Amino acid sequence: MKQLIAAFFVFYLSISLAGAQNFEKNLQTYANNFNEERIYLHYDKSSYAPGETIWFKLYMMQTIYPADDSKTVYIDWTDQNGKLLLHSLSPVQDGTSFGQFEIPENYKGKYLHVKAYTKWMLNFDSSFLYNKDLRILSDSIYSHTKNIIKPEMVFFPEGGNFVAGVNNKIAFKANDQYGRPVKIKGEIKNERGAVIDQLKVIHDGMGFFYILPKEGEKFTAFWQDENGGQHQTELPAVKNSGVSLQVAVAGTKRNFLVTVSPESVAKIKAVHILGTEYQQPVFNITKEVKSGLVGGVIPIQNLPTGILTITIFDIDWKPLAERITFINNGEYEFYPTMTVKHWGLNRRARDEIQIEVPDSLYANLSVAVTDAAIDEDTSSNIISHLLLTGELKGKINDPAYYFMNNSDSVMQQLDLVMLTNGWRRVNWQKLVAGEFPQIKYQRDTSYLSISGRIYGATPTQLELAGHITLMVNKKNSGTQVFLVPVKPDGSFTDPSLILFDTARIYYQLGKNNGLSDVSVQFLTNKQPPFTENPEASGIYFNHNADSAGYNYHLHLNDEMEKEIKFYKAKVLENVTIKGKSKSPVEELDKRYTSGLFSGGDAREFDLLTDHFASTSLNIFQYLQGKVAGLQISMSPMGDATLSYRGGTPQMFLDENPVDATVLSSLPVNDIAYVKVFPPPFMGATGGGSGGGIAIYTRKGGDEKEEPGKGLSNNTVSGYTLIRQFYSPDYDSFNEETEKKDLRTTLYWNPSVITSPGKNKVILKFFNNDITQSFRVIIEGMTKDGRLAHVEQMME
Repeated sequence: MKQLIAAFFVFYLSISLAGAQNFEKNLQTYANNFNEERIYLHYDKSSYAPGETIWFKLYMMQTIYPADDSKTVYIDWTDQNGKLLLHSLSPVQDGTSFGQFEIPENYKGKYLHVKAYTKWMLNFDSSFLYNKDLRILSDSIYSHTKNIIKPEMVFFPEGGNFVAGVNNKIAFKANDQYGRPVKIKGEIKNERGAVIDQLKVIHDGMGFFYILPKEGEKFTAFWQDENGGQHQTELPAVKNSGVSLQVAVAGTKRNFLVTVSPESVAKIKAVHILGTEYQQPVFNITKEVKSGLVGGVIPIQNLPTGILTITIFDIDWKPLAERITFINNGEYEFYPTMTVKHWGLNRRARDEIQIEVPDSLYANLSVAVTDAAIDEDTSSNIISHLLLTGELKGKINDPAYYFMNNSDSVMQQLDLVMLTNGWRRVNWQKLVAGEFPQIKYQRDTSYLSISGRIYGATPTQLELAGHITLMVNKKNSGTQVFLVPVKPDGSFTDPSLILFDTARIYYQLGKNNGLSDVSVQFLTNKQPPFTENPEASGIYFNHNADSAGYNYHLHLNDEMEKEIKFYKAKVLENVTIKGKSKSPVEELDKRYTSGLFSGGDAREFDLLTDHFASTSLNIFQYLQGKVAGLQISMSPMGDATLSYRGGTPQMFLDENPVDATVLSSLPVNDIAYVKVFPPPFMGATGGGSGGGIAIYTRKGGDEKEEPGKGLSNNTVSGYTLIRQFYSPDYDSFNEETEKKDLRTTLYWNPSVITSPGKNKVILKFFNNDITQSFRVIIEGMTKDGRLAHVEQMME
């Protein structure tokens, strides 16, 4: 973006040599047209129990501003083995979105993996997609099985080259298979066994040493891990020629030194030194090489906070060395303040907090209030991810630590992170040649609305088509009819209807144009799940989480499960029969069922009198959430997966066994009566350990005309439906029941908006039955790209 270059100065220490104009033109084209997006998700808490809902707020940036080009973000929720649980879609507005994911009640994994991306992000290195492993509450996570740690060590010559005849700075990083730092000690020896230097860890398994190699010399590290294991690791091969780049952190400056190897002094007479941030050029220097050395000072006080990439080129723009360094000028942050207006730490007491943002800012915030005693993951936040880890490959241990303060010691430790992370995002050879990234996925520049394409028609037929009639049947909103113009290429769109959840769309084209036999596909631009590297490795899982808070959280969840079971049993005890006259449902049971299907303790549904039944796309969507213990998952294609108390229910149509695909395609308006039998159901094969679901189609006299019946139709899924977080209002009702309130997330609000003149917001929530103190976490972003992370305790 050109605004970035205008906002921060571009300085030149000398005039570029011949050929620079073409490269600078390519560089500017790349900067303007191939900006990559970064995503971060704020969750209501850091660990969850099976059956709980994960609430999230998504923030997206491009360069230093909220990303506003892509309008749709895709989130793949998978288990720890890579099996897709849900492919959700969310609309993006002003660089933000929010939603939720319901964890299956029978989920057995130790963690759940989240991958978030836009279609645009898929054009670039998949290492920069958002990835996160969320902890699932389980006794097995702290099992007594000994976890075998596999330490490894990697060496990184500064600038990328280990050059003969030059004093090289070599950084190292020691970590285990999960990316956690490992404490080591050891020494570097040459091939003759002579000790060259000691390996000394400076911070989080990282350190560095200097070495002056001769041509063809080889080196090996002999080291011992914290458990006494002995290891050997070879250093990278020594190059006979090349350049070394060293960068030193010095407050508001970066000192650099380029050293040309003796073998290359005669060939390299001058070098270009290019600085880029967020793929935007911020300085371009051409300097003459004298006595094999080039040095200088880069002032950084006017640059934006982020990773500055310094790349060295020869006179023909061939890349020779590269180094990244982190700039922290503090301008990225804004500071919301929280004031408690009403304290309520007693049982079910009311609490009120006021969030205030500086009056000149437009801010978009998310606020989570949890029990302060449960576990917390402090290793990452919106600032550390969008400014640091979102720009690097691999895992950075505890990235939030580097933003606790801006002291010299922390900046030196952060520079070790820069030294030990391979980061070649730009293919400079291709860029010099004018070759740009291949764009396979175009941006979603508009929201998911009713759109599609007609197939099987000739150009003449399409030209004469005029319009397509669409009858959209959506759950809870009835049926709407639209006349949508058809373009000459067969495409059509109605941007006025943003599509949430799932709808059945009936369509009709003019038969007099010979279009009765064509096919129609809807939402042809929707991106399917991203399947690269489907199996999670656990590297995005925080293995260093608070064990005391985790155990307390696990205990609360156990108590909640016991409470739910007790409450259900209590409800059953109070059920009494007050009359013998048959209800309408009993009349239906008498008319439609026979044998083992009649009577019993099944949940029954009368679809003849349920006026909202026709808004469901199929019977599985109708049953979702209506039967305790029955879990129904719907794929984007409309396929259903069912689980009932740990088993799979057998399905029947008019008391004949069928599979789920048959029932998925059965119109709901053809169904009169449904019975859901809890396990065991003796009418099913093998005793029915998973229960049974019996569907009965309408008999004579019960038929009902369906809107659009007889027309071609498709089931179309749009954005994932967004639910509202439930927080009980104990001021409006007195719930003095035996059922305990054991919520661990007391409050979640993903859309707290402030603006000049309206910079204060009051939020109200209620305590549960046991929490004695609260943890409030506020994260957010302003319209000009400033970020906030605030954590405050109420106790």
